[in-house]
Amino acid sequence: MSLPSNYFDYPFRRPGMDHDRYAYSNLFKRKPAVWPDGARIALWIVPTLEFFPLDMAPKAVKPPGGLERPYPDYWNYTLRDYGNRVGFARVFRALETRGLKATVAMSARLAERYPHVLQEVNRLKFELMAHGLDMNHIHATGVGREVEQQWVDNSLSTLRRLSDQPVKGWYSPAYSQSHDTLDLVAAAGCDYVCDWVNDDMPYELRTKAGPIHAMPHAYEISDLQIFHFYKYKPAQFVEQVSDHFELLYREAATYGGRIVALSLRPWISGVPHRIAAVEQALDLMLRRGGVWSATGAEILACWRSQQ
Repeated sequence: MSLPSNYFDYPFRRPGMDHDRYAYSNLFKRKPAVWPDGARIALWIVPTLEFFPLDMAPKAVKPPGGLERPYPDYWNYTLRDYGNRVGFARVFRALETRGLKATVAMSARLAERYPHVLQEVNRLKFELMAHGLDMNHIHATGVGREVEQQWVDNSLSTLRRLSDQPVKGWYSPAYSQSHDTLDLVAAAGCDYVCDWVNDDMPYELRTKAGPIHAMPHAYEISDLQIFHFYKYKPAQFVEQVSDHFELLYREAATYGGRIVALSLRPWISGVPHRIAAVEQALDLMLRRGGVWSATGAEILACWRSQQ
């Protein structure tokens, strides 16, 4: 049986995705971005500090790194906790010794439980970004708008109160959003989100509370994807980050400034056998020259000023 003639007729049939959150745009035909001092690459480092509760509720889909064994899963819990006790210090030191800025994505519950980590974020003048309540609170449509509103408001108010930072960025646990998430985080005063990983540059998203922006939070070169899921060796991590950087560096000569976003989880990258690979990847990029180290807020502000 053939399809009816009107099968492909629907309101959002056009180039791009089938929704009204943003308009279609060809990356290579956009207005070129110009970074400070003529830099080709805006280097955006995103250490991601997550809290995995020991009593995580069973779910059909667990967040990346979620506890999997019967309660109490001390083995997985302590592996994740290593990043918040030890690994974060190695990652932060690697950035500090190179004079690099960062945007730290942090669970609100972690900020409450590990004040020493938040103190280091402020001492180093890193930007703080909201990463939900914890890794047991996954934003999805089945949660319900009122409950999700409480999660968003509690996450942001906790981080803003404890850090004395404005906290304008949002990164949902497990990259998961409901149909309401963008509207809620925009209404709560956020300027950008990191969950839409479908571009190499920022772009504007429409919400009921006004515009918010998607920042290019590259998932494929994150330590979560390369080490945790792909099981690559440290040398392969360096190679993949380098290949990613070099391609964007070349494109920048023709199409304007590009962004390299490197997401690092201290429970993955902060272990002794991997931190050297992170340092090597950073050094390879910095030696190239033409690199502007910036926070997410700084990159977005620079880009928006040129639109």
